[in-house]
Amino acid sequence: MRKSLSSLFTFHHSLFTRLGFTLLELAIVVFIISMLAMLVFPAFFGSGNKIKAEARKTASLLRYLNDNAIATKNIYPLKFSLSDGVLSWQGPDGGKTERLKSLASLTLTSQGNIREGEVTVFFGPLGIRESLAVHLRDEDKDMTVSLSSVSGRVKITEGKQE
Repeated sequence: MRKSLSSLFTFHHSLFTRLGFTLLELAIVVFIISMLAMLVFPAFFGSGNKIKAEARKTASLLRYLNDNAIATKNIYPLKFSLSDGVLSWQGPDGGKTERLKSLASLTLTSQGNIREGEVTVFFGPLGIRESLAVHLRDEDKDMTVSLSSVSGRVKITEGKQE
């Protein structure tokens, strides 16, 4: 029994005295560094990322309110304050407000292009009643987030779309 214990210690000792790294260890380190680089580098390059982030946030909000209004059979208002760039809404989880620095204008089927003032749209049991396009403008880039009243589909496009 004493002999097997000493051979186990020798085997255990040899694992920790080897030199260098295994291929698996190197692969894990490279993977971790590449993941960190993927998260950090986009923040340093281009202001276009800010307008894209606001477009994705707006698209997510439109989809969220439309889908929840249909699912719960409730009416949820979404108010656009174009002069302040503020969105306020009442959803299933209460009232919230979000500021969009690049909010430029709205296009509604019934009212056309709206550039100033406050506009409230309602999401009802059948979804939004009319198609909506939210126009975002940054220094050098335009993006449009549109919501179709027929399909309920939200689409983000570069440039100003009517």
